[in-house]
Parts: sequence; C-alpha cells; structure tokens
Amino acid sequence: MNRFAEKVVIITGAGSGIGAGTARRFLEEGAFVVLNGRREHKLRETIAGFDAAKALIHPGDVSDETYVKRLVEDTVARFGKLDVLVNNAGIAIFGSFEKTTTQDWRKIMGTDLDSVFFGAREALPHLLKTKGCIVNLSSASGLGGDWGMSSYNAAKGAVTNFTRALALEYGSRGVRINAVAPSFTSTEATVDLEKSEAVVAAFRDRLPAGRSAKPEEIAGVIAFLASEDARFINGVILPVDGGLHASNGQPNFLSLLGQG
Repeated sequence: MNRFAEKVVIITGAGSGIGAGTARRFLEEGAFVVLNGRREHKLRETIAGFDAAKALIHPGDVSDETYVKRLVEDTVARFGKLDVLVNNAGIAIFGSFEKTTTQDWRKIMGTDLDSVFFGAREALPHLLKTKGCIVNLSSASGLGGDWGMSSYNAAKGAVTNFTRALALEYGSRGVRINAVAPSFTSTEATVDLEKSEAVVAAFRDRLPAGRSAKPEEIAGVIAFLASEDARFINGVILPVDGGLHASNGQPNFLSLLGQG
C-alpha cells in the first residue's frame, strides 16, 4: 500500500514502542515523516533502512510549548505542509496515590496531556489547509481506572475527552480528530512488567486475545484512522485491546468451573 504518498506526518515519541512502529508504518506507505523524541540515537534507529530524505529527525521535549511550536514550523519549512499529527509521546509512573508527588503529577501531565494540547494548537492551522487529521494516543487507562496509576488515568482520560471536543469543533471544517486506546503493549516501557510472571498471567486472564499487543499492531490502526479509508470517522476513541472491553468485569466462569 502507498496510502500516504506525498503526505507529511509528525509523530511524537517516535524513538521506541508504538511511536517507532507508527513511524515505520507511515514510511512504508510513502509518507514524509518527522520523528520527535528525547533521544536522537533512538530516532535514528527507527528510520534505519529507510530513505533518509523522507524523514526529519527532530529531538526535543514535547512538554515544552516553545519546542512544539518549532517542531511544527520546521516540519512545514522542510516539507511545505502538514497532513497528519500523531500525538504519541507518553509516560507512566506506577505507585499508590498517597506516594504521588507533585513532581510526578506534573511530569505525567506535561508529557501525556500538555504535549497533546500544544501539538494540536500548533498543527491545526496547517491541518485546516490540507484537510488533514490528528490521531491521539489515549489508552485503556483513559477509559477506566487502574490500581496504582491515578495520574496516568487522569492524563489519558483528559486526552480521551479532549479528542472528542476537538472533533466536534473541527469536523465541519474538514479536520478529523480521533484516538486509539491500546491495552497492554509490549514496548521498552513494559519490559520490567513483563518480567513478572504474575503480571503476565493476570493480563492473559483478562485479555481474550491471550497476549499483549505488538507496537506494529497499534501502528496499523493509527495508520487506518489517518487514511482516506477512515474519512467518515471522527471523534472516535478506538480500543485496540485484544477484547479487554468486551468483558463486563465479572470473572471467567468457564475457567473457574473447569469448563474453559
């Protein structure tokens, strides 16, 4: 497929995980891709094997509004326009609420929420010209609560409703704004969690798919939402969760009764 030939795409947090997978997916489909992340060497690893002329490495901190403004300006200066913004950058800090510091709270809000606001604000004037789109990264944690992740839940919940609100404002003006909501995805950020047999077993028990997602599986859905195939999809928070939200939360009776 070459759905994004001549399209210009910014992807934040493109140095690893879902962001890296998404950058590669857009490059494979012909886009010019601007890759943001804090670690330049990781961004270069992401584009290894691709045409360097089709990519712009742009290291920086998307919680800094001055930097985000420069990111968008440099993109348009280099490629002449902007068609797609993927707000992927995010972090999570685990721990009980009573141990959450103000510094932790602000760090999560800056990376997971402020960056989405800054990115949308700077990108939308250009997206209105190209009738482009935004795909935000929410999370299964943005659709319900978790134990030990209250700050992350708050940030991703805000991304969820921010996406819907912008979709209402900009849909009639030709710009679509959607989000994906992945569940447990195997990335650099989840390595320590996946070392725990108890954690892995618990997720297998809750996920009908029986495993965590791969970054490229989330990337494929992001690419779909950014494509013309999704031209009538706006304001959607699309769970990519292996069936997690198919459950009403009750236990697996078949398994408990030895019939599964």
